[in-house]
Amino acid sequence: MEERNKTLGEFIIENQKAFQYSSGELSRIINSIRLAAKVVNYKVNKAGLVDIIGAAGEQNIQGEDQQKLDVYANEVFIQTLINREIVCGIASEENDDFITVKGSDNCHNNKYVILMDPLDGSSNIDVNVSVGTVFSVFRRITPIGTPVTIEDFLQPGTSQVAAGYVIYGTSTMLVYTTGHGVNGFTLNPAIGTFYLSHPNMQFPKDGHIYSVNEGNYVHFPQGVKNYIKYCQREEGDRPYTSRYIGSLVSDFHRNMIKGGIYIYPTSSKAPKGKLRLLYECNPMAFIAEQAGGKATDGFGRIMEIQPTELHQRVPFFCGSYNMVEKAEEFMAAD
Repeated sequence: MEERNKTLGEFIIENQKAFQYSSGELSRIINSIRLAAKVVNYKVNKAGLVDIIGAAGEQNIQGEDQQKLDVYANEVFIQTLINREIVCGIASEENDDFITVKGSDNCHNNKYVILMDPLDGSSNIDVNVSVGTVFSVFRRITPIGTPVTIEDFLQPGTSQVAAGYVIYGTSTMLVYTTGHGVNGFTLNPAIGTFYLSHPNMQFPKDGHIYSVNEGNYVHFPQGVKNYIKYCQREEGDRPYTSRYIGSLVSDFHRNMIKGGIYIYPTSSKAPKGKLRLLYECNPMAFIAEQAGGKATDGFGRIMEIQPTELHQRVPFFCGSYNMVEKAEEFMAAD
């Protein structure tokens, strides 16, 4: 079978042996995400036609207004994972605390926990801009048969067994890694099947795009300001192009294909940064490194940070390897 005609289901079956420790659960987790993504994709694509866009009238744990689609996507992913009895715990951006999942036999025998941002960038839905889902999978560290604890979720990114994202855009793609490279699958909406469209995705070592919210420039650390000035200077292969969508998944996806760096630093308005370590930065860092890129907090590797809380925020520098290295030079010099 030609590589590009391969379906996601066929790819998962062929690569089952690459999943360390797994006897099928990890494959079933990816399959569950595939199913939930198709359901959410349907709602996202008709968001302009029905009264599902806009705020739900509540705030999530971060104090951000929950969009109606945020709530819907959260429920779809959680219920799909619970119904299939393949994870023992779920943590979501939209929930204050983690969810303990028991099997139909009232036991806690599943081996994996999943952390997710069910609809990243959902404030862009109203203006028809791409949004996405981000997920991260860990093998539990507490004994099988016992309820999960917070320790199962507070693991460094280096312990991830899988991570990925779904981007709902002009086409819908599921991109994921299990530590053996990064592969992208595009949904054929006519038949509801994901096909391998982007095998072995790689970040170009260098790029010409920098993605940062320059509206916050005055609030940035001096190292970030100096790096932005470097990007704008007319010398060598510069100035670089500024591209910032405001959806992490969309900005990351473009930069992985075209070459670029994404930066969400600390600022006087967000002294710890804005992005969440466990279900935004860690999964994106895992994908970036598997695609030959780099992800840091400006000084050290994202995936080596030891988490201390479920909704922990960190600064995030991620993208083409040489661009992130250069940004780190400016941070260290500050």
